[in-house]
Amino acid sequence: MASYVVNPAGLAHARELIEARRYVLRSEWGRVQPSAEEENRYLARHTWAEYGAWHLALTDGAGEETKGRYAFVYGDFRRVHRMGIVACHYRAAEWGHKEVELAAHDLLQLLDAVRA
Repeated sequence: MASYVVNPAGLAHARELIEARRYVLRSEWGRVQPSAEEENRYLARHTWAEYGAWHLALTDGAGEETKGRYAFVYGDFRRVHRMGIVACHYRAAEWGHKEVELAAHDLLQLLDAVRA
């Protein structure tokens, strides 16, 4: 199983989006999560750093500037999705990636505080 570390750029980007109120509270994550084709279109117009900022984790040992380097996507390349963060939290908890789980938990707390 792959191991992950929290992506500081992704965490900072998610916080900035939440604080700017660029989020979706209710969505069907399975329907709005970026597909491989949507990721490729995004990468055709943006840098790897911009792409990486939409991911909560980095895959240990994966090559730089590869899609495999980035894990736990939380938004649709425009806004944070609460259900995207919930999915990150759930997957990280399910597979024992505690650092990523806690980062997702903190983002959920921030989102809930901002929207209250």
